[in-house]
Amino acid sequence: MKKQSTIVFDLLGISSATLCLVHCLIFPLLTILPLGFASNHYIDLFFTAVSLCIVLKIVFSSSPLLVKVILSCSVSTVVVAVILESYFSIDSPLILIGGIGMIIGHLINYKSH
Repeated sequence: MKKQSTIVFDLLGISSATLCLVHCLIFPLLTILPLGFASNHYIDLFFTAVSLCIVLKIVFSSSPLLVKVILSCSVSTVVVAVILESYFSIDSPLILIGGIGMIIGHLINYKSH
């Protein structure tokens, strides 16, 4: 049986990845409304930083290799998407693909306990 802290990281990872995915799906709809935060990328950077910390904890744990590969590829995809969006103003579906991959990776890791 895995340590309780790894289970907490998986649950935190699933939750944050799901919130990030919901944010990425709903936020473009909210930019239609004149709320004043249409080009604020700090939320994306926050979710990326949280995801990076959680994925690094799991990558350096004794999780299965498949989970480590899925999470590493997914967080790399999210980082690339956030860089493209923040610095080059290029909207790409990479952030959605990475978010779905992180949810899948955390679910697999959670079920492997």
